[in-house]
Amino acid sequence: MALALLPGWKPVVAQPAGSPASGAPALLPPSLPSTLPGGLPLPQLPGGAQQEILQRILDAAGGRAPPLPPGPLPGPAAPMPAAPPHATLQAAPMDPPSHTEAFFAERLGLALRQFGYDSFRAGPSPSPVVGALPDDYTIGRDDELVLALRGRTRATLTLRVLRDGTVLPPDLPPVPAAGRTLRELRAELEARVARDLPGTELYLSIGQVRQIAVFVGGEVQRPGMQALTALSTVLDALQQAGGVRKTGSLRAIRVDGPHGSRVLDLYTVIAGEPGEANLRLREGERILVPALGGVVAVAGEVTRPAIYELPAGARGVSLDTLLRLAGEPLRPAGNRFLVQGTDSAGRRSFTELRPADQVRRGDSVLVQPGADVVANQLRLAGHVTAPVTRAAGRGGTSLRGLLSDPRLLRPDPYARMGVILRLDQATRVRAFVPFDLAVVMGRGANPALQEGDEVVVLGNADIAFLASPPVQRALRGEAPADAACPALTQLAISARSAPARFAHARGAGFPDIGAPACPQVFQDYPPLLAWLLDTAVLLTGEVKQPGLFPIQDDTGLDQLLAAAGGVTDGADLTAVELAREPTEQAGAIPLSRTLLDLRSRNFRAVRLSPRDVVRVPRGFSDRETGPVTLAGEAVRPGVYDIRRGERLSELLARAGGLTPQAYAYGAVFTRESVRLRQQDGFQRTARDLETSLIQVAAGQANAGGLGRAPDLGGLVTAGQALAASLRQAQAAGRMVVEANPVVLAARPELDVLLEPGDLIVIPKRPNEVTVVGAVLNAGSLQFQSGWRASDYVRAAGGTQRFADPGRTFVVLPNGQSAPAGISGWQAGGPPVPPGSLVVVPQDPSPFETRGLIRDLTAILSQVTISSAALAVISRELR
Repeated sequence: MALALLPGWKPVVAQPAGSPASGAPALLPPSLPSTLPGGLPLPQLPGGAQQEILQRILDAAGGRAPPLPPGPLPGPAAPMPAAPPHATLQAAPMDPPSHTEAFFAERLGLALRQFGYDSFRAGPSPSPVVGALPDDYTIGRDDELVLALRGRTRATLTLRVLRDGTVLPPDLPPVPAAGRTLRELRAELEARVARDLPGTELYLSIGQVRQIAVFVGGEVQRPGMQALTALSTVLDALQQAGGVRKTGSLRAIRVDGPHGSRVLDLYTVIAGEPGEANLRLREGERILVPALGGVVAVAGEVTRPAIYELPAGARGVSLDTLLRLAGEPLRPAGNRFLVQGTDSAGRRSFTELRPADQVRRGDSVLVQPGADVVANQLRLAGHVTAPVTRAAGRGGTSLRGLLSDPRLLRPDPYARMGVILRLDQATRVRAFVPFDLAVVMGRGANPALQEGDEVVVLGNADIAFLASPPVQRALRGEAPADAACPALTQLAISARSAPARFAHARGAGFPDIGAPACPQVFQDYPPLLAWLLDTAVLLTGEVKQPGLFPIQDDTGLDQLLAAAGGVTDGADLTAVELAREPTEQAGAIPLSRTLLDLRSRNFRAVRLSPRDVVRVPRGFSDRETGPVTLAGEAVRPGVYDIRRGERLSELLARAGGLTPQAYAYGAVFTRESVRLRQQDGFQRTARDLETSLIQVAAGQANAGGLGRAPDLGGLVTAGQALAASLRQAQAAGRMVVEANPVVLAARPELDVLLEPGDLIVIPKRPNEVTVVGAVLNAGSLQFQSGWRASDYVRAAGGTQRFADPGRTFVVLPNGQSAPAGISGWQAGGPPVPPGSLVVVPQDPSPFETRGLIRDLTAILSQVTISSAALAVISRELR
C-alpha cells in the first residue's frame, strides 16, 4: 500500500532466461518512481540505495522495526535537480487580484497587494548545503560523518549513522549518535580517542546531510510530501510547496510533530514584527497553513501601502502597529488618518482616527496630509542656469539675498526689467511686481520678498521676441500658428478685444522676417507677454537693436539706449522724437510729440514712462544705402558704393574706364525697380492674352457655321500654354542706356543716374548675329559688315512656310528692338550691328483678331529682350 501511494509506481515483471513467453512471469523487486508526490523529481540513486529505501517503506507499512543494514547507506550520486518548469508555480508579474484585493480595490479605488505573499514568488530553488554546520545541529539517521585522525594514528573515515542511531568507528566500540548535537558527539569521540588511541587527535565534521520528508498541507499551491534536507526550515518547506496562497494565513501557520505543536507568525521574519519564530524542522513534522485571518488595508502616503493580516485570533490592532507594518507615514508630522469601516448595518462609514485608536478587521486606512500646501518657499526661474528653490528666512529674505551669487544668472540677462510673481494672501490672485535687475545687482534698491514669491529673470532673447513676427501678428488679432505658445493666444484675444491697448507696439513696423520659437518663460507664464508689452517703450530708428523694451516708470533714456546697444553712427541727435500718450485716457487729450536736441548726449535727463515711443532719425548722408556692381570689360570691375546723384560716367571713371575689348553698345544695365515692373507686365500681359483667347474663341464659335469648323480646343490649349510660359518667364529689369564714355562726355543728358542695386555688365565685342524663330536653320552667323536682316535670314536658310516676314524684328545689342524690314515691299532694313538678334515670328493666322496679333507680338518682343539680357549677364558673370 505504501508503494502504491507513490505516483507512477508499478511492479516490474521480468521473465527468466530460457522460459517461454507464455510462462508464468516472475515478480521482480519493485523500483522507485521517477517523481515524488507533488511532481518533484526524485534524485537518481544507485540500485542498492533504492532497495534500501523500499525496504524501509515496507517495514514502516508493516509496523516492523527495520533491519540493520550491512553497511552505511550510500548518499545520492548527484545533487537534487531543480523541478521542471511545469512543476514550479511562479507568480506572474501581473497576477490577477485575489478576492481580498478586489474587495479593497472596490472600496478605495486603489490597487493594493496582500503583503508577504511575494516572498514565495521565486518558487523552490534547492541548493546543496555548503559551509560549516552549527554545533547545535542534531544528528540523525543517514547523516554522513567525516572523522579525521591525526597524530600517531592517521586516517580519514567516512561513516554513516545507522538505523539504530549509532556509528561504528574502526578500533572503537559503537557510539550513539542519533538525537545528539554535533558538539556532544564531538566531545564524546574526542574523549574516546584520547582514552583508546593516545597521541591521536580527532576532528569531526558532517559530510552529507540526511534528507527528510515533511508534509505541507492547507492553503499552499502544491500540498503534499516535500523532500527536504535536515537543515531546511519551515520557509524552505513552504517554498518547496509553491508558496502560500493568498487565501492562506501567514500569521497562524501550525507545525505538528512528535515533539508537540507550535504556531508560527511569519510577519516576525518578513516584516520584522516583535517575537521569535522557531522555523526549524524535524523529521516527522507536519505543516498546516490555515485560511486567511482578518485583514486591514493601508493606502496613501506610507512607505509600504498594502493589505496586512491581523495577528492570529485578533479582531483589531492599534493604528500605531498598523503604521509600523506599513513602514510608517512618509511625512513625519501633519498626517490625517481616514478610516473607512463598516457600521452595524453594513454601510460604509468614515472616521478619523488617532494613532492610539483601534483598527478593526475589514477596515481600510487612508493616510493623507493634513494640508498639502507649500509654505515658506521662494523660487528663482527664467533666465537662470537652473530653477532654484529657497526657503524664506525667518527675518525675511531680500531680492539681493536670493541673487547673491551672480553665477545663478545665465549670460545676457535683460537688465532693465525683472518681475516678481506675487500671490495676494487675501484674494489668492497673482500679480506681477517689476524690479530693475541692474539696480538690484548694483547694490541699489533691494525689495523684500514674501513667502511664495517667484522671481522671474528675463533674457535679451526673451525681450527680442516682443518685436518678432509672431507677436506682431498676434497684436493684429491674428490667431497664432504655434499652438504650443499659449501666451500668443492670450495676446491675440486681448488685442482683438481692446485694439487701442497695444497701439504703441503695433505701430512699430518691424519687418516680417523669420519665425522664432516661443521662449520657455512665456510658456511657463503666459500672461507675462501681454504684461511686458503694456510696460514697454518702442525704440526705433537709428539704434543698433530697435525693438520693444519693458521699463519701469521714470527710467532714463540712457538706460534704454544701453539695452538697445546704443545709437548708430548715422543717427541725427538734433531731432529725436518722443511720443507720449496722455496720462488720462480721454479722447480730447491728443498724443503729444516732442523733438529733442540730444547732441550733448545728456540722455539721462530724458525720463521715460511705459508706452512711450522714441524715434531716433537718420542724419542726411551723401552716401547711398547700397552698392552697385560693375562687371565685364572694365579695367577695375567690382562692387562700388555710390553717393547720391552719382552717374554712370563717374562710376566708369572710378573703375579706370573700359578695356580695348569692351563693347559699350552692348552694355546691359539692370535695375531692381525696373525688373519688378517688367515682371508685373508679364503677369498683366498673360491675363490680357487669356482674355483675348476668350474673345477669339467666342468669335470663331459665332462664325463656325459660315466656314470651316475651328479647332477651339487646340486654340485655347495653345493660348493657355503660352500664358503659363509668360507667367514663369524671368524678367531681367534691363534699361537701355549709353555706356560709351566718349558719348557720355559729349551728351551728358544720356548719363543715367545710379541707384543702389544697379548691375552694369560690359560685354566683349561679339562677332556674330543670331537668327531665331521661323527660319529653316536657326543659329548664330558670323557678323558681316553691311549685311541687313534679310541677308542673315537668307543665310539661315530662309523663312519657313508659316513664317510672318512682315513682323520680323531685330533686338539690338543695347536692348532696343526695331523692325527688320525684310518683307517684299520693304527695302531690307538698316545694317545689323554685331551681337544683334534677328527674330522671325510665325504666322498668327489661327488667331484671327488684330488685338491678339498685337498681344503676341508684344509678348515675343518682351520675352526675347529679357532672354538676351539674361544671357549676356550669365556669360559675363560666369
